[in-house]
Amino acid sequence: MISHQTALIYAMVIASAADGDMSDAELREIGELVHTLPVFKDYDSKRLTRDAADCASLLAKDEGLGKVLDIIADSLPQRLRETAYALACDVVAADLHADDEELRLLQMMRFRLEVDRLTAAAIERGTRARHATL
Repeated sequence: MISHQTALIYAMVIASAADGDMSDAELREIGELVHTLPVFKDYDSKRLTRDAADCASLLAKDEGLGKVLDIIADSLPQRLRETAYALACDVVAADLHADDEELRLLQMMRFRLEVDRLTAAAIERGTRARHATL
């Protein structure tokens, strides 16, 4: 098990890595979320790079994505599972384009974290509204 904050970092990292390219916009979004959200208020942001690298190492192993999703789910209390999904959505939306791989990852995360369809739709709609451009 890892801390709930590290589990949230893992959720954002796998969302960023889903399409095989961790864009600068996605990495900036992760940093911004870690520095501004209350759930990270007592998280040592100096750990961010190490936690992201640990997640990447796990992803590189056989069945890595499934294992990382299991670690996230096992490490988060129920009340933070929707938060993990919302953070992943924000990271996917950061570069203003969602690839099929990223959408598939979000679907897998939604199922593994047991975020119901209506709640997921509301989170996704909120993400679209926050990241809208003219």
